[in-house]
Formats: sequence, structure tokens, C-alpha cells
Amino acid sequence: MTADVLQASRPGRDCTAAPGSARRDTILDAALTVASKRGFSGMHVRDVAAHAGMATSSLYRHFTSKTHLLVTVLIREFRRLDAEFDWTETEHAPQLRLERLMDHLHDEWQNKPLLTEAMVRAFVTADEGAVEAVQQAVDVIDDMLARAIGGSTPSEHDRSVAAAIGDVWLANLLAVIIGRINRNEARARIDGATRRFVSTGPADRAATTLG
Repeated sequence: MTADVLQASRPGRDCTAAPGSARRDTILDAALTVASKRGFSGMHVRDVAAHAGMATSSLYRHFTSKTHLLVTVLIREFRRLDAEFDWTETEHAPQLRLERLMDHLHDEWQNKPLLTEAMVRAFVTADEGAVEAVQQAVDVIDDMLARAIGGSTPSEHDRSVAAAIGDVWLANLLAVIIGRINRNEARARIDGATRRFVSTGPADRAATTLG
């Protein structure tokens, strides 16, 4: 997955930092709960802080903005999904592994529409303080897709295909959120693009991307 917002960024430190921090986990749990009920516009940092039982100023010691907080929730959600299944199962062809993963992702955003809307909007509108977290989210998503394509040790080619699929996935989620297409249309577009990327060679894939 590529993102224009990341032009000046590179993978860096783990922006979910301090994985053992109970305070950070409490904040992320609170943000997930509030965003799941209110979406991006309805989620306010002060409400997340109150839900987490702390002052707003204390929350800002861990996260610089609402977008930083929500992108970190996105990272944690994708790590949770990645841990639920072995997307690299070798008995299945790459297309079948990807379809299994896409089915799961589709179910997740269908079942949690407000949370999905909040996380995607945060991703595409991230401020400067969230750039590293956005890059980390890109890395997590692309790595999961790459392993579904290439197994436990994906090649650079597999990672390139994964990045293109990630772009298509994000673009279609955003199109649903802003009302350009419906969820079924998005799923059809994502599935069609995934099949083309996996089944075509590099030259054809470049033409597909440009087209």
C-alpha cells in the first residue's frame, strides 16, 4: 500500500510503542469503543479520555492527535486479525489464501461500519504527528497481504503485488465511506483487482495499475 501522505516518511520505531503499557492499552480500548459508536466526526479525544478514566492532558502524553490515536487502533486491529488465522497456509493457492483474507476483512468492516469509517478517515487525513503511525499501518497491512500471496517468506515481487492490492482496498473503502459506491460494489472491485494482480505478470500488472 502506498500513501501520498507518506512521501517524507520511512518505517521507523514501533508507533504502537510500549506494548506492555496498560495505560496505552486502556486508551486504545476506549478509542475503539467510542469510535465504534460515533464514527470519526463523533469521536472526541476528551470523550475517549473520560472513557479511559483519565484527564485529556494525560491522553495527549501518549497520542498527539485524534488521527494518531485512530491510526494506532487500526494497527492493533490488523495485528489482531493477523493473529487469528494463518494466512500463509501452503495447501492453498495464493488466490484462495487472498480470498480467505479478503472475506475476513470484508466481514470485519461490514460488522463495524462506524469504526471502519473512523479508522480509514484517520488514515487518509493523518496529521504530521501521525505520519510514522501511518507508515507502520501500511507496513502491517502490506505484510499480511504479502504473506497471503507468497507464504511465510514473501518475495519482493509478492510485496509489490500486496502494496497494489492494499491501495485498491483502501481506495474502495474510502469510496464507500464518502458515498461514491456501495459495499457490494466495493467488494466486487476489490475481488476483481485482486484476481488480476495475482494472475497477471509484472508488465500487465503495471498496465492494470495505470489504467
